[in-house]
Amino acid sequence: MNFCKFTEFGLCVKTELLKRGKTQKWLEESVTQKTGLSIDNGYMYKILTGQRKAPKIVSAICEILNISESVSESS
Repeated sequence: MNFCKFTEFGLCVKTELLKRGKTQKWLEESVTQKTGLSIDNGYMYKILTGQRKAPKIVSAICEILNISESVSESS
């Protein structure tokens, strides 16, 4: 049984949020503000689990959390 559905990128994002004491909701709002695209928790979940590819959103997440985009490419 696979309990962890997150990609390597998703795990990296979740880890960074925990390190910073921030929530996924905060990240969703930050991405929306940065890109002008409305991001909800369902869409964010699909990105973090690899069900959706959204290069503009992934790029914004990497910039906001200061993580390498190479992590997102390996997922």
